[in-house]
Amino acid sequence: MADALLDALFSQSAVGLHVLDTDLRVERVNSLSDAVAPERIVGLHFTEAYRLDDPEESEELLRGVLESGVPVVNHVIRGQLMGAPGPDRSLMVTVHRLDDPSGRPLGLLAAVVDVSEREKSRERVDALAAVRRNVGHSLDMEAICEGFVAALVPRFADFAVVEVVDDVLRGSRAPLSPLGSDVPLRRAAQLGTDGDTPVGVTRRLPTGTPYALAANDLRPRLVQLGPDTPWLDSDPVARHMVKAIGAHSLIVAPLKLHGAVLGLVSMYRCPGSEPFDERDLTFALTAAAHTALSIETSRRYARDHVIASTVQRRLLPQYNGNRIAVETAHVLLPGRNSGCWFDTIELSGARTALIIGNVAGHGLQTAITMGQLRTALHALAGLDLDPDEVLARLNDTADRLARERRSLPPGDSLHRQPLTATCMYAVYDPFSRTCTVARAGHPAPVAVDPDGRPIALDVPEGPPLFSDDSAPFATATVELAEGSVLAFFTSSLLPDDQSVTRVQDALAYPDRRLQELCDAVVYNIPPEAHPDGAALLLARTGVVPPDRVATWELAHDRTTPAIARTLVRDRLEGWNLDEETIEAAELIVSELITNAVRYGTPPLHLRLLLDRTLTCEVHDTSPVAPHLRHARTVDEGGRGLFIVSQLATHWGTRYSVDGKALWTEQEVPADGGS
Repeated sequence: MADALLDALFSQSAVGLHVLDTDLRVERVNSLSDAVAPERIVGLHFTEAYRLDDPEESEELLRGVLESGVPVVNHVIRGQLMGAPGPDRSLMVTVHRLDDPSGRPLGLLAAVVDVSEREKSRERVDALAAVRRNVGHSLDMEAICEGFVAALVPRFADFAVVEVVDDVLRGSRAPLSPLGSDVPLRRAAQLGTDGDTPVGVTRRLPTGTPYALAANDLRPRLVQLGPDTPWLDSDPVARHMVKAIGAHSLIVAPLKLHGAVLGLVSMYRCPGSEPFDERDLTFALTAAAHTALSIETSRRYARDHVIASTVQRRLLPQYNGNRIAVETAHVLLPGRNSGCWFDTIELSGARTALIIGNVAGHGLQTAITMGQLRTALHALAGLDLDPDEVLARLNDTADRLARERRSLPPGDSLHRQPLTATCMYAVYDPFSRTCTVARAGHPAPVAVDPDGRPIALDVPEGPPLFSDDSAPFATATVELAEGSVLAFFTSSLLPDDQSVTRVQDALAYPDRRLQELCDAVVYNIPPEAHPDGAALLLARTGVVPPDRVATWELAHDRTTPAIARTLVRDRLEGWNLDEETIEAAELIVSELITNAVRYGTPPLHLRLLLDRTLTCEVHDTSPVAPHLRHARTVDEGGRGLFIVSQLATHWGTRYSVDGKALWTEQEVPADGGS
């Protein structure tokens, strides 16, 4: 019975059974392959009977069982029966020691099972899990493609290439299949056996190749490669790469979504690996489908980001010319955030409003919110309010925007997105050389004097916009020497505690051009510090040139308007202004002085300022402001401010602690003024 049992096991078992002596030589073996007779194996050392990837490891494993008696169960090695055709296989080995009745080792029983298909299936499962881990967690298309090839190599392929339609990389909609032969694809990622085709090159798909066919009918292709493969002659790029990496098997799978072609993934196996088979096509399609969805998500994000960035830049000031008493420069760094903004607004009396802000978030809605806040600020700046009051009213506007968003239907995606924004508003007055600053949750500005020494700016921090904090805003006023430099920036330029020092160091050369200082600040900040983008606004303070301003203190009596007209004509003729501008200015000043004499209180001051426009200001100590009236035909008065409004381009009232100033602006001809 024992002999019959052994004969049955060695003749009928599907498991390769090997009886080894203590020298690990084969004494008995069943039929393992039609191509190799058992007689050829008997007498050979186990590592001679099989060609193994790591024969030393296998021999060590066998001797360990022989010495210890502890069996090894289901250990997988790579190899193939000596003399059997085909590539190496995955072999699962179980080894037991054979002892005589006294316990003395007689040899080993090694059972070998071909588990290549099981291992292939496991590798496909592992590779698909790696694709799902690596792909889909980023909106960066380059990272998506690199993660895809990293998941494929070496688990599933020896070399992998991802090519994406060039327009898709730029956010454009993917073309529908069949893909035109004139549509370029760009190599977005590759990994594996060294190929000398660099990432980033573009190519068009020659007809009659598996690449073109897969892009046309959106079905994968499995191709065995060899020196006589006919279509390689029509695709020099593929021929060169196949030769360089020695590929013998290829799968081309389309990156497709809803009938559109996003790109292709090409997977190669090289010498030492088994060729792809039909079961690998299912994996290739599943992995490509997962990656295509991630690429499409990235494409849509890229498109939305381009639109939002375009809207953001269109909403920012397109002209940033220097004022008569302040020079400005700016840098806008691109990034995910589309809510950074800055502004410079000319105010009456040669003053300049310097503004910087940031709406948290990205996308079109963030840019739109930024535009709404910026528009509201422009309207508020025209009221000549103090910076703290400007921010208080801007916060009221922000509250209304937040209520509008909360009132959206619950199904609207914006309903669940909170609004957060910061802002800083500063006003520089060149006559007093003071800068008054208020901030709403924004980083404080940095300043250096004309010698490059830091200036302490203690600006109280108010609550951010859209917050529930109802604390009031406060201002800080600092007197600045002519030539001082102020820096306003978004928080992304301050990644750590040393950031303010780095900004001050970059600004320590105020004699340089302002744009150079802007660039120097950016150079001093680590590039990874502002992935969301950043805005920087610099301002160099100045004074109004004496030859561009004239100031008089006038008597508070009825003869003053006539005197004022004479003074204005003499000064404007000295500035070589045209007669039409002079006559209009005379009439404007006469009406303003008359109004101040009738309804104001002394002292009375008149100031003329020549810049790109001609500004007339009349200052008195009364806090009461006049109002524009529309007089009836029979009325004898009430037309003064109406006349002023018709002659001036802009006019208004500016309040201060010691009274008010009525001001007007007139356009000056391009060739007028000296």
